[in-house]
Amino acid sequence: MKLLLWIGLPVLALVGLALAALAVAPAWRARSGDGTAGTFTARYEECGRSCTWHGGFFPDGAGMPRNDVIVYGEPGGLTSGATVAARDTGARRGVFAAAGGGNSWLLFSGLAVAGVPAAVGWVVMLVRAVANRRQTQRETTAGVAVAPTRQRPNSSSNPARSLRAGPSGS
Repeated sequence: MKLLLWIGLPVLALVGLALAALAVAPAWRARSGDGTAGTFTARYEECGRSCTWHGGFFPDGAGMPRNDVIVYGEPGGLTSGATVAARDTGARRGVFAAAGGGNSWLLFSGLAVAGVPAAVGWVVMLVRAVANRRQTQRETTAGVAVAPTRQRPNSSSNPARSLRAGPSGS
């Protein structure tokens, strides 16, 4: 459980906040139909956990074409050479299918929303860990200072000393 909290929580926070900074705004702009209209031409599909189409984006009007971008929310049955109406909203890695970009806006927003409380939780965890460590150090230091020490015999309890000092003890 500690491993999940100390490694998983900061990773979730970083991923969520990175997506918030880079992908949420473009995804929401695509959802509302903003951005540069154009055409995405599929070139090849890359598959891992899921499959993603790579290709080129060519704007309808003025604007720069983009090569080797991915298309978010592509329609099913896309093949190499096929074209899809798309929007470039400034996403770093890709463009969005014109039909709202699918549900990518929801995925990016969900990860960003998960990243914020994960970051806050991780900071709270760090602050508590530092406070607990300092408290433990204080208690340890205080415990050493008040630990019972060996008592030295005083002059009245030491018969040899009392003999040397005389009957008055001086």
